[in-house]
Amino acid sequence: MEKQAIGIFDSGIGGTSIWKEIAIALPNEDTIYLADSKYAPYGKRSKEEIVSLSIKNTKKLLELNCKIIVVACNTATTNAIKVLRKQFDVPFIGIEPAIKPAALNTKTQKVGILATKGTLSSELFATTSDIYANNIDVIEVIGTGLVELIEDGKIYTPEMFTLLSSYVRPLVEKDIDYLVLGCSHYPYLIPVLEKILPKNIIIIDSGEAVARQTKVVLLNNNLLKTGSSKGSHLFFTNGKLSILQDILKKSNISTDSNLLDF
Repeated sequence: MEKQAIGIFDSGIGGTSIWKEIAIALPNEDTIYLADSKYAPYGKRSKEEIVSLSIKNTKKLLELNCKIIVVACNTATTNAIKVLRKQFDVPFIGIEPAIKPAALNTKTQKVGILATKGTLSSELFATTSDIYANNIDVIEVIGTGLVELIEDGKIYTPEMFTLLSSYVRPLVEKDIDYLVLGCSHYPYLIPVLEKILPKNIIIIDSGEAVARQTKVVLLNNNLLKTGSSKGSHLFFTNGKLSILQDILKKSNISTDSNLLDF
């Protein structure tokens, strides 16, 4: 089984930010990525829809013979991962907003989190916040419209700059010193955010932590691929192939991508 691929899915191209960290941390592992762009963003859908879409994606990755599933979507993790773990006999890795490091290191005792409605309204997010951030002020902002612009390839546009500014400038005025990105699409906005935010505000996402946890789970389950050959990477999307390919070109990792309706 160790020769099988790591399966990764997200509600679109955003989870490629997680995939890249996994590919760097585990360079000889094969990966298969599903971009479920047709139904993006998951954050505006009901819990029932999110669970159904997550089951669909998992089944497809298992059909493709994956040995582990990385749910590279905050909304899918917070709403569906418990169901997935009960229904499928394969290890799952989830992704949650990095509240813990922000809460432990804030000096102003004020942390901003930019996420989807589906993540912020979930039971898992509420539990995590209660554990790690009950003594600080966590200011939540729903990033309505951001995922859609990213999925349309409009990251570096005046429209994106204006919309993103409207979300984060009120956080700056409230004296946050950490901004937690609670959606796997949002790391692609870091270059834009750095033009808007003061330099003292630290931006945190979950990519490296997810990659480290993936390695640990593979090792603990005797699924870590042995040998020194470089891994191969396959990408499937039911959205715009050109936008996925453009994102992948910036990764500097050799990839193949295909248009697949699933």
